[in-house]
Amino acid sequence: MPDLAKNKKACHNYQVLDKYECGIVLTGTEVKSCRLHNINFVDAYAQIQDGEVQLYNVHISEYKEGNRENHEPKRVRKLLLHKAEIRKIASNTQKKGLTLIPLSFYLKKGKIKVCLGACKGKTKSDKREVMKKKQVEQDLKRIISG
Repeated sequence: MPDLAKNKKACHNYQVLDKYECGIVLTGTEVKSCRLHNINFVDAYAQIQDGEVQLYNVHISEYKEGNRENHEPKRVRKLLLHKAEIRKIASNTQKKGLTLIPLSFYLKKGKIKVCLGACKGKTKSDKREVMKKKQVEQDLKRIISG
């Protein structure tokens, strides 16, 4: 599956507990812009409202060749999931205090999909610990390779 965009900060700032694949409702110019990899995830999150999952703060740039019918870059977008999945996600986020974060946009059978993660925030000490582990692994690789 070719990634259209990946949220690199999500794995650094959050601990991903569950992942969900969902569709997204887009207009024509948004689809064309996504295929050109013009997606930005800064401060993006999802919320469940009235039994629907809404995606906030995802910036999909305007399509250059679009006319006056071009889309608004930071509009709220609806995510497509089964009702049972939505209920499961809602119960998990309320009980455990999790946040829904978009992890990546990708193509699957010609359709644009979103990988949504149920995430728990990391503390500074957790982030430092992960960085130390990565540093040790890199040092070991250097020593082994000679």
